Amino acid sequence: MGIIRYAALKAAPWANGGGVTRQVAAGPDPANWDWRISIAEVAKAGAFSAFPGMERIITIIDGELIALTVDGAERAVEKFRPFRFSGDSDTSATLPTGALKDLNLITRRGAFAGHATILELSKKRPHPVFAGQYAVLLQGSATVSPADEALARFDTVVGSDDAPEISGRGFLAVLSIDRA
Repeated sequence: MGIIRYAALKAAPWANGGGVTRQVAAGPDPANWDWRISIAEVAKAGAFSAFPGMERIITIIDGELIALTVDGAERAVEKFRPFRFSGDSDTSATLPTGALKDLNLITRRGAFAGHATILELSKKRPHPVFAGQYAVLLQGSATVSPADEALARFDTVVGSDDAPEISGRGFLAVLSIDRA
């Protein structure tokens, strides 16, 4: 089990100046990745970077909604509702409710498949985090066992064969990355 602390992640500015991204994890080689998890701060409307050959899942995690235009089709994406689209698509966004943060999972088509689920935490039923999964605390308070370490907002638990368990109150994003 590992914990990636959000507070320790370095912010990298976007090329278009519309926000910053913090890379949570990437693999198999972080420098030349086939999948990546990141948390972005979106400060202003604008075009999204293209990721040819990739599939993307975006989830608003702080703020209310983002209005996406994907290949000419408009779509309102609300908080805690994952939205999948092609990295090949011509994509832009407006921010009708202001600046926000989003959680991104990008996977190389044909090599990996990504899935995102948002669930409500329970103190009575701990949620296991299996190998190939990453669990991000979106809201509330939680601990991860067996070490009973406290998680801060946007901290990420790295799943393993030992399946650490998260319990508490709030909401959790579980990102699964599987070989295609």
